[in-house]
Amino acid sequence: MALVSADSRIAELLTELHQLIKQTQEERSRSEHNLVNIQKTHERMQTENKSNFHHRLGLRSPHCHEARADILRKALDKIAEIKSLLEERRIAAKIAGLYNDSEPPRKTMRRGVLMTLLQQSAMTLPLWIGKPGDKPPPLCGAIPASGDYVAKPGDKVAARVKAVEGDEQWILAEVVSYSHATNKYEVDDIDEEGKERHTLSRRRIIPLPQWKANPETDPEALFQKEQLVLALYPQTTCFYRALIHTPPQRPQDDYSVLFEDTSYADGYSPPLNVAQRYVVACKEPKKK
Repeated sequence: MALVSADSRIAELLTELHQLIKQTQEERSRSEHNLVNIQKTHERMQTENKSNFHHRLGLRSPHCHEARADILRKALDKIAEIKSLLEERRIAAKIAGLYNDSEPPRKTMRRGVLMTLLQQSAMTLPLWIGKPGDKPPPLCGAIPASGDYVAKPGDKVAARVKAVEGDEQWILAEVVSYSHATNKYEVDDIDEEGKERHTLSRRRIIPLPQWKANPETDPEALFQKEQLVLALYPQTTCFYRALIHTPPQRPQDDYSVLFEDTSYADGYSPPLNVAQRYVVACKEPKKK
């Protein structure tokens, strides 16, 4: 019944999203028409008082841009809700053991397919776009979760677990459940779903970012050069300590990081790119 309800809501959201996309196109057409008129007016006013023209231009253009930005924000909210419902449906199917042909359980997934999915998850992480004056929320870029935050089933996290050799390591995991009675999570290793489940305290869990931070508008929401982090090593599902080499310069850019590696003379690897999705704060002290 829950799956049917989710399907119905997703259909409604898709219809609403379609209408918002149409509105965006209409606003874009209006903006282009206004720009043409502004250009023509500018040409006529070359010999007139330019200050009055620029005053009128300043009143008109920001309004057009803000109207379109507001529609885009609403569309992003719809997309986020659709993704959340799809994730809830997947988790419900996982619990019930109902897998369809297009979405097999990950325990049969080839590693190359898993790596592709992780890359797609990083690429489709929504960019946070706030209104003028808004501050980025928790879990946007480098901003940590609030102290009372509880990750939802299906959320991806960095989880500190004991390896087979007895050492501890940070892995990419998926939340299965959280017990308020024990303050512990149950998580599945993303690389061995269905094979290995861990019960971990809150301090062993770091929620991953839910939005990308925009370096052009919110650079303070990004880790800065030489800051110590935990980053997902490329083509693996494990997080390792690293220093930020270069923060993203554009919304679509990755971090450039230097992983701690004793096989190199200076103790760090050459720069490697890691997406915002897979870089979190490291609370352990920097090695000297």
